[in-house]
Amino acid sequence: MKYNLKKIMLNAWKNYRKYQISFAEALHRAWLSAKAEQINAERIERSKMAAGVAEETNTWAGWKKLGYEVIHGSKALFGCSLIWGSKGDGAVYKASFFGRSQVQELTATA
Repeated sequence: MKYNLKKIMLNAWKNYRKYQISFAEALHRAWLSAKAEQINAERIERSKMAAGVAEETNTWAGWKKLGYEVIHGSKALFGCSLIWGSKGDGAVYKASFFGRSQVQELTATA
């Protein structure tokens, strides 16, 4: 598998500045995150298929980054355990996924 080295280095510099750790540790964490991406994508796809979901899905934070908000009271369609490499310990966390039909565009507040 080929990795996007530019993305890994940018992630390493971001971690270096954010967590105030040595650059070697930041680079290690960036590589962990890069290696976990494929594993996480496979886990998400398997969980999505097991739940029988066909629509576009994302996490609450993922939808927010795309300019959407999850409609209040919506229940997650499915969840799965993902690897989080940026902390350096390869910790696993539970992520909940919401469908496109459960979100609305963010409204601008004045």
